[in-house]
Amino acid sequence: MLIGVPKEIKTLEYRVGLVPSSVKEFVKNGHEVLIETGAGAGINFSDEVYEKAGAKIAGSAAEVFEKADMIIKVKEPQPQECAMLREDQILFTYLHLAADAVQTQGLVDSGCIAIAYETVTGRDGRSLPLLEPMSEIAGRLSVQVGAYNLQKHAGGTGRLIGGVPGVKPAEVLIVGGGTAGFHAAQMATGLGANVTILEMSNPRMRFLDEYFHGRANIVYSNAHTLEEYAQHSDLIIGAVLIPGASAPKLISRDMLSTMLPGAVLVDIAIDQGGCFETSKATTHADPTYVVDGVVHYCVANMPGAVPLSSALALNHSVLPYALRLANEGWKAALSKDENFRNGLNVCKGEITHEGVAESLDLDFNPEPSALAA
Repeated sequence: MLIGVPKEIKTLEYRVGLVPSSVKEFVKNGHEVLIETGAGAGINFSDEVYEKAGAKIAGSAAEVFEKADMIIKVKEPQPQECAMLREDQILFTYLHLAADAVQTQGLVDSGCIAIAYETVTGRDGRSLPLLEPMSEIAGRLSVQVGAYNLQKHAGGTGRLIGGVPGVKPAEVLIVGGGTAGFHAAQMATGLGANVTILEMSNPRMRFLDEYFHGRANIVYSNAHTLEEYAQHSDLIIGAVLIPGASAPKLISRDMLSTMLPGAVLVDIAIDQGGCFETSKATTHADPTYVVDGVVHYCVANMPGAVPLSSALALNHSVLPYALRLANEGWKAALSKDENFRNGLNVCKGEITHEGVAESLDLDFNPEPSALAA
């Protein structure tokens, strides 16, 4: 199979679909890899390094899309990339379709087989092994960027996240105790903040309570507790995820007026539409905006801020799945593994993921005829 890796074109996105070590694995398995020139330059992987790993270098994205049997990316295809996809071509990347009707229609029109990293499930049927590495990074980054934006010159309350002797640290509220929320809490407690995690799952609350052992408050999440804690928080991190579906809007516009002037909201769920009513996607070039005195950080590719770490972590998780697609073909790989099949979002003109279809009010077919054949 010919594997194509185009250069990412989202604003200030420097990650790359395959790092050189992953290219070597594809070549070792008898496949060809075609990398767009400069695809890894942003993280110091030159064309020469890729050629030594066994890849061929393409002069343009158009050449990659034209020749490749499978496209491996990091971020969702932009409109000009959707236009280059073709029928029967495999696309393996993050898609986040629930908040993107335009991209969804582009994938449907292309006739491609679009498999989303973020909806592939683990052996337990619940975990998200290809989303977890980016959730871990986004969770840790959320505290880092939140601490920066709490500084007064950035519009924040002016409170040092860890405090100093005699002065209390920042109050950090983390909404959701999953992978991203857990890693955010690790960072925030490590910096000395007063941390509260809101969570609904009783087993998860018990895990968090045992892990943090008093270093973070674990509180059952409902509308009342969210409103109560939000009023006194310097930094609120939204880390709620419903796989494949739009994120629930947990903090309303009305709640902003009850919050501290200069409080900071970091919306990790922005790829899925965001979990704050006032969230709108931003970029690393212009990451924040202010609504009713509250700073919003809603960058849709947060891990892109640390692209070297992110690309390596992502490749470690994605490579075994990508090799299965290449070695076995997409039909065989998905047919024999229900959890891998959960990653199929669009197949030859049909939406195949229920969460995506419900979010966009579209029809879906969980068992497309192309897969059955």
